[in-house]
Amino acid sequence: MAEVEEGATRRDFINVASGAVGVVGIAAAAWPFINQMNPAADTLALASTEVDISGVEEGMSITVVWRGKPVFVRHRTAKEIEEAKDVDLGELRDPTPDADRVQKPEWLILIGICTHLGCVPLGQKTTEPRGDYDGWFCPCHGSHYDSSGRIRKGPAPLNLPVPPYVFTGDTAIKIG
Repeated sequence: MAEVEEGATRRDFINVASGAVGVVGIAAAAWPFINQMNPAADTLALASTEVDISGVEEGMSITVVWRGKPVFVRHRTAKEIEEAKDVDLGELRDPTPDADRVQKPEWLILIGICTHLGCVPLGQKTTEPRGDYDGWFCPCHGSHYDSSGRIRKGPAPLNLPVPPYVFTGDTAIKIG
């Protein structure tokens, strides 16, 4: 009788061990298929962009790329800040106070794509027309944005969007 129990115990051990080896083998074979569903390194790199703003003087703008989109970073002058604050919100098609569009009044960060048909508005360079409201002008269909990126005139339905961003220091921002 002792031999039968010993054989059954040995058989149980062999069954459990071979089952465990089979599970480990299936997991090892499945891992490449599961891992390939993770985002690629180039996709993860586009998720956020670090921008050094130390060289952007008052009145200047730069354009950076985030997720394949142009992002306007403008160091606004005191005049531009006052113009943006003094607007009657009742006149705006998409009424948003300037304070809700900026974290620091002197820095304006916007996605530079017209909300009408997806063009890139002019106004980043000093030689480009800035529209009737000292902001941006989309020449394709005549949309005018003010110094806070709000739509003031033309067919665009919404303001230029503000991307998620944080100031990581006095001279650096992280977009995304």
